[in-house]
Amino acid sequence: MTRHELVSLIKERRSFLCVGLDTDPTKMPTHLQGVTDGVFQFNKAIIDATIDYTVAYKPNLAFYESMGIEGLQQLKKTMDYLRQLPQKAFTIADAKRGDIGNTSKQYARAFLDPQGEFGFDAMTIAPYMGEDSVTPFTTYEGKWVILLALTSNKGAFDFQLLRNDSGRRLFEEVLHTSQKWGTKENMMYVVGATKADMLSEVRAIVPDSFLLVPGVGAQGGSLEEVCRYGLNQDCGLLVNSSRGIIYASSGTDFAEAAATEAHKLQQTMAAELARINF
Repeated sequence: MTRHELVSLIKERRSFLCVGLDTDPTKMPTHLQGVTDGVFQFNKAIIDATIDYTVAYKPNLAFYESMGIEGLQQLKKTMDYLRQLPQKAFTIADAKRGDIGNTSKQYARAFLDPQGEFGFDAMTIAPYMGEDSVTPFTTYEGKWVILLALTSNKGAFDFQLLRNDSGRRLFEEVLHTSQKWGTKENMMYVVGATKADMLSEVRAIVPDSFLLVPGVGAQGGSLEEVCRYGLNQDCGLLVNSSRGIIYASSGTDFAEAAATEAHKLQQTMAAELARINF
């Protein structure tokens, strides 16, 4: 999905919501636990219930890889289902990969190659190993790299805010340097919602880039604050909610509860987009 197509989808749905498919079989409703294709059936129900309110889905690969071959099969069925829907959605492999060039090339092939098993639109990448670990992910036309910049976890303070000799903090160095590796057409950045007050500093460096913002909802991030500091002329945000949507209910009404939560977020997003005349 190109930037133009993504922006058009945001305008059409009046939403920049990304639903995280962090599907844990032990947290699914009991009537789906132990059922053949239970993870896929859960994902399918969530997708069907939320597709009108969201523009993106982000499976966290660890939840599927931890189930071995069966988990990857459930992931493939989920991706196959998303691709055949008449309603389009941007898809993100939340993998946080990043290794030496040859290894990154294989990771990119595994998850981004349109002829491959999964064919995601984008993939989250850890930039710590530098340019040659990132650029292999930029070789597929219409695909996106989403670099970790300023994350929402407690451990972010261990490294991401440290200053180098030039006075730049590590996350600022990532933002500055990575602009040589990609453009606003194929590179996004992860900025946690719990760091919303720092979004203005991020925007000063990458004013036109899209930002993937996790941490709204269960992690305590404020959607309104994210919008205040992060929106740009093309929206420029994908705000992720995982647990707050997919586990809104543990009963047989889980899909309806997910739809309700997604709709609430979409309505707030529509109001924020109207505020900036988008």
